[in-house]
Amino acid sequence: MARRYMRNERQADTLQATALVNEAYLRLADAPAIEWRDRAQFFALAAQVMRRILVDAARARGAHKRGGGARHVDLDETALVSIKEDASVLALNDALTAFAQAAPRQAKVVELRYFGGLSEDEIADALEVSPRTVRRDWDIARAWLLRELDPEQGPSRA
Repeated sequence: MARRYMRNERQADTLQATALVNEAYLRLADAPAIEWRDRAQFFALAAQVMRRILVDAARARGAHKRGGGARHVDLDETALVSIKEDASVLALNDALTAFAQAAPRQAKVVELRYFGGLSEDEIADALEVSPRTVRRDWDIARAWLLRELDPEQGPSRA
């Protein structure tokens, strides 16, 4: 997972995949006693932790919050975990946080799929829903996020 996150990051000023894994491990090990149910739950929590680490790292490098310019975030299924620049991470995080207020399960599907790299079946197991529900949630979430991150339409907070 970490290698996929870091594949398109700038090499000179970003976390290495090993550092990302180490930091995620330290945060997971530092957490209170967690009763691990299965592999999917572990990857779900790992995805959440890695999301926080990447967002924190992007903010620490002085990236600005989403503003006047558009941020390109590729939500295509062929490049689900491709993060092109710090601003993309921050823009996606902001949009996903806003989306979670209205649709928490669908936002969780995005987090598990985009940040965790889980398959539809693994997400279905983790969320205890059917794979078809995961597909529908993904379609809804992707459409909402693409609209939010589209430079032509601008963010809609209605």
